[in-house]
Amino acid sequence: MKNRSKKTLIYIFLILVAVVCALPFLLMIVNATRSGVEISSSFTLVPGTHLKENWQQMSKFFNLFRGMLNSIIVAVPATALCIYFSALTAYGLAFYKFKANKIVFVAILVFMMIPGQLSMIGFYQLCSKLHLINSYIPLIIPSIASPGTVFFLKQYAESDLNPEILEAARIDGASEIRTFHTIVLPILQPGIATMGIMSFIGNWNNYLMPMILLTSKEKFTLPVMMSTLKAATDLQKNQGAIYLSVAISVIPILLVFIFFSKYIINSISAGAVKG
Repeated sequence: MKNRSKKTLIYIFLILVAVVCALPFLLMIVNATRSGVEISSSFTLVPGTHLKENWQQMSKFFNLFRGMLNSIIVAVPATALCIYFSALTAYGLAFYKFKANKIVFVAILVFMMIPGQLSMIGFYQLCSKLHLINSYIPLIIPSIASPGTVFFLKQYAESDLNPEILEAARIDGASEIRTFHTIVLPILQPGIATMGIMSFIGNWNNYLMPMILLTSKEKFTLPVMMSTLKAATDLQKNQGAIYLSVAISVIPILLVFIFFSKYIINSISAGAVKG
C-alpha cells in the first residue's frame, strides 16, 4: 500500500513537472495565432484568429524558409564536425597514455572556463585577413574544437568503454581508426547523441557570431533574420509575428531531439536487458 502511494505521488509530481515544462511551448503556439494587442492585454490558452496576419507581417521583414535553410547549412555540418572530432579526441585522451596527456586535458579544462566573447575581436580580425567575412566557413570549421564536448565524451568513454575490447580488436589485426569507427563510436552513441542535441541547439540558436561575420541579407541565419523583426519600431504590431517565427524555428530542434533521443533510449534499454 505504501509503495502504491509513493508511486502515485511520484506520477503526480512528474505530471505537474511535464505540464510546467509544456506550458511555455503551448503559450508560444497560442500567441502565434493572436495579435499584438491581444497578447499585451490578456493571458489565455485559447488560439486566436490572426495567424494569417502574423505570417504576412513576418514575411514583410524576411524569408523564413531561406533563413531556416541558411541555419541548416551552418548547424548540420558544425554539429557533425563537433561530434566526430570531439569523440576522436576524447578516445585518444582516454586510452592513449602519452607524456602530454594530462597537460592537454588540463588545457581543455582551462579553455572551457574562458568565455568565447573574449576572443571575438581577434577571431573577427583573423577572418578578415583570411577574407572569410560573409562566409559560412568560420561558423562551421571552429566547431571541430569543442572543449566541453571533448570533456563529456572522455568521461563517458572512461566509464563505459572496456579497454579489453580495444585490446581484443588490436590482437585481431584491426587498425586504430577501424577500431574507433566499429567499436568506439557505437558504444559512445548515447553520449554522442546527448552532445549532438546540445551542439545542434547551440549552432541553430547562434546569434552573435553570424550577426558579426555575415553582411549579406541572403546569407543571414534564422536568428539574425528574426532580430530584424524584433528591432522593428512597432513592437506591439509585430509581437504575434515574433511568436510565430519563434514557434516555427523550434520545429527543427524538436526533430533533431526526436532523432537523437532514440539512440539514448535504445542504449538504456540494451543496458537494462544486459543487466
